[in-house]
Amino acid sequence: MWWFQQGMCFLPAALVVWTAASFIFPYITAVVLRHVDPFVPYISDTGTMAPERCVFGIMMDVSAFLGMATMYVRYKQVEALLGVDDLKLLRLNCIGLWVGWTSSFGMCVVANFQKTTIFYMHLVGAILTFGFGALYILLQSVLSYYMQPHIHSRTIYLLRLCIGFWTLGSIFSMFISSVIMYTSLIGVDVPRKLHWTPGETGYTAHIISTISEWFLAFSFISFFLTYIRDFQKINLRAEVDLQSSHLYDWTHGHNPASHHNSRAPSEVSPLLAGTT
Repeated sequence: MWWFQQGMCFLPAALVVWTAASFIFPYITAVVLRHVDPFVPYISDTGTMAPERCVFGIMMDVSAFLGMATMYVRYKQVEALLGVDDLKLLRLNCIGLWVGWTSSFGMCVVANFQKTTIFYMHLVGAILTFGFGALYILLQSVLSYYMQPHIHSRTIYLLRLCIGFWTLGSIFSMFISSVIMYTSLIGVDVPRKLHWTPGETGYTAHIISTISEWFLAFSFISFFLTYIRDFQKINLRAEVDLQSSHLYDWTHGHNPASHHNSRAPSEVSPLLAGTT
């Protein structure tokens, strides 16, 4: 059995590969068509103009879905490992799930509201993606702290903590450099500015901001890489919970379905039950 066939590790692996491709393919297209400069443009700039914005939007939407699925599996795994006694960590685990899903929703907003069209919506999406994404990483690092060394090694906790600091450092660097760039370019429509010339006003701050954004994006990808080994040890199964033995809207003693299925369901189960 190959490593990606063990448990559900294919899910974070697919998320990492697909998200990286979501950055790289639009970037190559935008550079080839000369819509952006080759040297470190904003990720959003590579998804601003057609046709690359179509590819960027579709691929980022798929990444958001994969992210939500990965976060849900992680939530179920932690829930199963902690048991029912530790209410504090279970509550923290639930908060982490909703924070992560909010970040994934922000990805959809960023992908479908280009900064050159509706900038404020694009900005809201970026705040949701990066802000809640960083919070998700920190919450998972806290959970990892309490789960080591009995459930997993201290190395995993330290690795996730380092990625969390990497994420926060990238956010801080991008924010400071962006503020400097915008304040030095008063009167310039910066969101629509896709080409920059070395030496012009705000160029250095712009480059620092774009590099920080790429670092930030790959810190998220690196974090989900740490899930691959954990997901090799979990499987999810779907269980059907029938509310009736037929599909009619009325109840009748001699309905047609009774000739095919006279046995009423006796088991009620959640939609997805995890095994670790």
